[in-house]
Parts: sequence; structure tokens; C-alpha cells
Amino acid sequence: MISFFNSLWGGIVETSFIEFVAVFSTTIYVFLAAKRMLLCWLFAFIGSSLFVYLCYISQLYIESILQLFYVVMAVIGWLSWKDLNSNHFNIKKWSFYKHLIIIIFSSIITLNLGFIFDKYSNQVNPYIDAGTTCFSLVATYMVTKKIIGNWIYWIFIDLVSMYLYAERSYYLTAVQYGVFSLLALYGFITWQNEYKRQNKC
Repeated sequence: MISFFNSLWGGIVETSFIEFVAVFSTTIYVFLAAKRMLLCWLFAFIGSSLFVYLCYISQLYIESILQLFYVVMAVIGWLSWKDLNSNHFNIKKWSFYKHLIIIIFSSIITLNLGFIFDKYSNQVNPYIDAGTTCFSLVATYMVTKKIIGNWIYWIFIDLVSMYLYAERSYYLTAVQYGVFSLLALYGFITWQNEYKRQNKC
């Protein structure tokens, strides 16, 4: 156990400047998103842009594509959240059956995407990477539309992502995803309270 933490700390100390900036920016994004602050999308744009490069050079190609998607969604999210006074952007919920359909559909895409990258590329952990990517696409879209269930998705995605990044020696990023899972729990509680408040009005 001690050797694990020594290895973890050593990896964090050796973290590149680019990874530090990427981790800082995306952490601020999640915190501000939980607070429903428009500025969160600026930090999402910066952090995701840097992770496009970091994932690509580590042969996490699917994750690199995901980060590129985040860059685009940061712009869409900014535009979607600009009118904070519009009822159209109040926190909303999706039905259980809608979530079930999304989970089944995303799982099918995950298996197919994982198979393709496993067979035709040198992708590392293709099925895990495909899974976090597919479900992250859905969860990110849910954030832009202020669907409260996004935070539940993120809790599980972040926990799996911890392993994915640690395995590629991005230890600081792995720790960050552990923090993300806690922030996702905080975000769910915050949005749930706001959802109850807005429905009383």
C-alpha cells in the first residue's frame, strides 16, 4: 500500500505543465457547472482542448475524440446557458424508461466501438475507453440541457476513468477523476435541491 502511494505521488510530481493546466481547468469546470455558472464552459473549453493532445499521445484515441467533442459541447453549452432567466433552461428530469433506452443503446455502441478499435488499432483498453466515451457523450449533452440525472452518470464514468488514466501514468488526472466523482455527488445534491425549489414556485 505504501509503495502504491509512493508511486502515485511520484507520478503527480512528474506531471507535465500541460496536464496540470488541463486538470485545473476541468476541475473548475465541474465545480462551476454544479453551481450552474455560465463561466464553467470557458474552463471546459480550455481543459478539453489540452486533453485532446494528452490522450492522443497516450494512444487513448477514443478518449481523444471524446475530448474533442467536449470542446464543441463547451461552445454549445455556453450558448445554451447564456439566457439563464429563460424557463427553457430550468433543471429537468428524464423518465426511467428514457434513461433505460439510453443505457442499452450506449452499451451496444460501446461494444461495437471497442471491437473496432481493438481489432484495427493499437488503442489501449478499447472497451473501457469506448464505454466512458459513449456514456460521457450522453452525460455532457444532459449537462447542456440541465437534466439532473447527468450527475449520476458522471459518478460512475469518473470512477472508471480513474483507472483508465492511472493505467497510462496520468496520475494527477486519475486523482482528479476521484475528485470529480465527489463533485458529481455534490452537483446532484445541489441540482436536486434547486429542482425542488423551482417546482414549488
